[in-house]
Amino acid sequence: MPAPNLLPPEKVPPPKDGFAVGVLALQGSFWEHEVMLRRLGVAVREVRLPADLNGLAGLIIPGGESTTIGKLAVAFGLLEPLRAFGREHAIWGTCAGAIFLSRDARRSQPLLGLMNITVERNAFGRQIASFEADIPVPALKTVAPADERPFRAVFIRAPLIETVTPPAEVLATLDDGRIVAAQQGHLLATAFHPELTDDTRFHRYFLHLAGWAAAASP
Repeated sequence: MPAPNLLPPEKVPPPKDGFAVGVLALQGSFWEHEVMLRRLGVAVREVRLPADLNGLAGLIIPGGESTTIGKLAVAFGLLEPLRAFGREHAIWGTCAGAIFLSRDARRSQPLLGLMNITVERNAFGRQIASFEADIPVPALKTVAPADERPFRAVFIRAPLIETVTPPAEVLATLDDGRIVAAQQGHLLATAFHPELTDDTRFHRYFLHLAGWAAAASP
């Protein structure tokens, strides 16, 4: 499964003034998201304490282990600040991050409860059962109107979004109808890992939700 390429410093676009995105850096694949954001010219801040949220336009919660992320968020006093942040700003949860955003993960663990989705953990099996799939995501045309490709989604010990209730809505499904992405206003949840590809469309779509006008391609 390909990892995003780290561009040489001279080819990375300069950060846009006054716009910064955070990546929750308690556990999991936060570095890969940082690489992708910097490739797009976005200033990035690692978030580990409540004060780190100040001034951010949005936040990505990476994949990893959702129970560990939740327990660390409680230990660092982040649970309520993250909930407050998500009521006003864009948050995107990938894999474990999607679980952390949900209202119900079918077990007792700390959750933000911001999205009207129910998530089943490890729904596709153990890591050895990881897979990739091409999925259509019409919403990505918001930032790439001329790009007709499906999105090549990478699933690693992935959760399944079991139910989506308004105001949340389904964003993408597998061919068999199982839900793998959802959106609720400025909140985004994906069961897969866009940061492990070279396709920037999902990151640009999230930046669009966070208010970055440059997210759309010409």
